[in-house]
Amino acid sequence: MTPGKSRWLAAAQLGLVSSTFSTLLSQVTAAQLGRDPLVDWMTVAAIPARDAVLSSTPAASAVAIGIAFHQWADFSWALVFFGLLGRWTEKLHPAAIAGLAVPWAILTSGAEWLLLVPLFPFWQPIFTLQQPYWIGFLVHLSSALMYPLFAWLRWPAGQAPSTSAVRFAQRWTVGAGCVLAVSATIGLVDALALPLPLMSGDPDGDQRYIRHMTTHHQQGIELAQLAVARAQAPHLRALAALMIASQSGEKRIFERWWDGWFSEPMPVCTAEERGTMPGYLTQAQMAEASEATDHEFDAVFVRLMSLHHAGAVQMADAEWHSAGDLRLRLMAHAIRHAQQGEIALMNNVEGIEAVRRATRNMLANNL
Repeated sequence: MTPGKSRWLAAAQLGLVSSTFSTLLSQVTAAQLGRDPLVDWMTVAAIPARDAVLSSTPAASAVAIGIAFHQWADFSWALVFFGLLGRWTEKLHPAAIAGLAVPWAILTSGAEWLLLVPLFPFWQPIFTLQQPYWIGFLVHLSSALMYPLFAWLRWPAGQAPSTSAVRFAQRWTVGAGCVLAVSATIGLVDALALPLPLMSGDPDGDQRYIRHMTTHHQQGIELAQLAVARAQAPHLRALAALMIASQSGEKRIFERWWDGWFSEPMPVCTAEERGTMPGYLTQAQMAEASEATDHEFDAVFVRLMSLHHAGAVQMADAEWHSAGDLRLRLMAHAIRHAQQGEIALMNNVEGIEAVRRATRNMLANNL
């Protein structure tokens, strides 16, 4: 029996479904991984729209561009899988297609992170240097896990026969809907400062890390705000705006998790703690940035923010290698990757060197 739709039409419909599912799941689960989804969408928007979309507070237009670009990419991969490669994939049972989700996600996310975005055709290093590979992999996996629906979508609405493949696809659809509903509920509860309980082998270390990184981020935001107002190089102003957005979002997540996990208010870091915190700038160094002439400012900012970022990388690396809560550790891994990447971006690293740096940054042990 031949399905009533061409594989290309069914692939296009699947692309719309899988990309939308991926977008929704990414939006509602981001906070569980310590991500601000609006900042992530803005970073994605910078792939086609460049620095113009980067701002201290993600604009609705930037978020819309980021989501649209992501959905276009996911849509395109579905066309490749079931259209271009349809000669081999269209007759696979949905269970076999589900089994291919992980290798397909590894292939497609790797192609984007290592080649298509930082090199040809987009030549945009921000995405690869700012976001570790595993974030893109999870996004692509959520999309690929919808591919088993293809066997059902090959048929016009209401005309699908009751075959094993169609029944599997229908049950898979119900399961995907349940996953999305549960994830959205957990995300909503987390947004109300009621996250899932702390699951840590070192709760005191987690408390200390949250307090210190929150304080460290606040100083980083203040320094970046100076650059937004005073940097002479446009790329530094745009990058400083991205730093403000990402670190502000991370601060909000830290504060929300603290309120949900611990009974007492977050204590303010003492002067002694600030003095021993890696990369925390002295009052004299902050004054140097404030008092630098317009001609001097860019070089001073790059030097001081690089020192500041290097300290944050050291703190995040310690948390990543700790026995702390997995959510904090994953967030720490992303922070250390982003801040090493921003040091490279401040120094105009791009092309093949950006890919090398990003790969090294993601795997390095900076302790």
